[in-house]
Amino acid sequence: MSVMPKEKAIEISDLKKNYSGGVEALKGIDLTIEQGDIFGLLGPNGAGKSTTISIVCSLLHPTSGTVKILGNDVIKNPSEAKKHIGVVPQEFNFNIFEPCAQIVMNQAGYYGVARDISRKRTAELFEQLGLSDKAKVPSIKLSGGMKRRLMIARALVHNPDILILDEPTAGVDISLRRSMWTFLEEQNKKGLTIILTTHYLEEAESLCGKIAIIDKGEIIEQGKTQDLLAKLSKETVILYTQSIPKEFSNNKFRIVEENTLEVELHKDDTVLSVVKDLEGQGIIVNRMKNKSNRLEELFLDVVEGH
Repeated sequence: MSVMPKEKAIEISDLKKNYSGGVEALKGIDLTIEQGDIFGLLGPNGAGKSTTISIVCSLLHPTSGTVKILGNDVIKNPSEAKKHIGVVPQEFNFNIFEPCAQIVMNQAGYYGVARDISRKRTAELFEQLGLSDKAKVPSIKLSGGMKRRLMIARALVHNPDILILDEPTAGVDISLRRSMWTFLEEQNKKGLTIILTTHYLEEAESLCGKIAIIDKGEIIEQGKTQDLLAKLSKETVILYTQSIPKEFSNNKFRIVEENTLEVELHKDDTVLSVVKDLEGQGIIVNRMKNKSNRLEELFLDVVEGH
């Protein structure tokens, strides 16, 4: 007996969007996101990320091309497609004077979720997101990080298959950011597909199994994160040493401050060879780190070369 292939979470084919005045926001992008992925859509400001997300969420009509969510065309069957997604936008967009639980339960109502079910689901999400004591509090009294959690609860209350997060941790402190991602990773293990745009490339590198980089309305790189990082032609490493002799001179290395060197490693270089090179000159390396995370290096490399 043959097994039916699993529907893709999102399939984007030859997607184009032209604005008045001749601006080409999207120039025919193709993108496939599998069910169960944590997928990062990265790009500089104005690259086309928000336009793509808006079309996927049926907030914007494309000039041409197709977008399918679990096999449902967002143009031909938008109501069915939208049932499968929850969206956390960049901006807070709820009634700031309304109690937090009411905001989430009202959202469930838009999707036809019965009141008793939405009440139970809201309580569960608030417990998981650390919002239980805020249920009756007007959202205006929440911190920025708590408002972001509230938006996640609202996006998940109808139990969607796909969660789209547009800059989800902007303005969120480190501890809240980590706990938020712990929660989302747990949801992903239960089968939730997560798509995010973010400027925190270190965050994307650690969380996203697959990424796509968009620039000037075109996808310029996409694939498994580790496969793309393997293409890096160079990376910059900071070396912290015991001491650096005054007479030290080597064109490969740059002294950035006392007892600290910077070196650019190319594809055939190894950290071991660099350390041995320095040891031969009487310099002991205590520790080292990448100057920037590897995804940032890749991002700059492909965007600047586009």
